[in-house]
Amino acid sequence: MHRRYLVITALVVMLAVLGWLWLTMLSPFTYERPDHLPDIEEGEHAVFVYGTLRLAPIRWVVMGRAGETEPASLEGFRRDGLDLAEAPGERVEGEVIVVDAGELQRLDRYERLGIRYERVPMRLEDGRMVWVYRRLSELQRPAIDGATI
Repeated sequence: MHRRYLVITALVVMLAVLGWLWLTMLSPFTYERPDHLPDIEEGEHAVFVYGTLRLAPIRWVVMGRAGETEPASLEGFRRDGLDLAEAPGERVEGEVIVVDAGELQRLDRYERLGIRYERVPMRLEDGRMVWVYRRLSELQRPAIDGATI
């Protein structure tokens, strides 16, 4: 009986985690791309990831594949919680992943582009131009019912 309880509990926890992942990363109910954002251009896009998207399982859930990454550095910045802060003489270690337009759209959804983050072009230490997600300031975040997100 005890073993059955553990199996049921593990299944409930796993379903809860999968439900949360679906709701926050894939669900059409939790994100609507703001109208003011430009359309995503077709083709390949290089994206510098420095947080949770460095983890292959997260990329697989978000994009539908883990993708190949390569190490990269962004000079003049440091990690500051969920964002980057300018910091001369410092660098942020991360990875670059090359994605197509559909995958970039799914990454935008995960990062809540236009609501929590913006996607900006930046130059890496090796000279490559990549997209980098930067946290929107409180002033940039849209208001919902008088409160910022």
